[in-house]
Amino acid sequence: MATFTYETEVPVRFRDLDPMGRVHNAVILMYVEEARARYFQEVVGERLEETDGALVHQEIDYTAPIELEDAVTVRYRVSKIGASSLTTVFEVRTDDGIAADGEVVHVVLDEVGETRSVPDTWRENITAFEDESVE
Repeated sequence: MATFTYETEVPVRFRDLDPMGRVHNAVILMYVEEARARYFQEVVGERLEETDGALVHQEIDYTAPIELEDAVTVRYRVSKIGASSLTTVFEVRTDDGIAADGEVVHVVLDEVGETRSVPDTWRENITAFEDESVE
């Protein structure tokens, strides 16, 4: 079980709901993306939209529905820093417990779209924040 070092609240919006009144499964990944953007700004020290990169892998397990009145918290952490990638794990939670969890791999790209090394400042900031528990 992962120990999460970062968490952020994400509001459930009416537009997030499917015809059954539950948050659509694709929207849950958007909540994770919001957490990733905040993590980058607050921990990595970069605005996500000012970096070059791409998601190359996402996996998610849905365990409970999220409804409009639920308070949603996304827990997020970098579990591994590779040569040119960051592997992250997440939980999307409501007051009732885990609604979804999974993993995302983000590859760092240069200005022409080729993979490049994870910047040293990213490694340093992430490792310091994650209490050096990153692989």
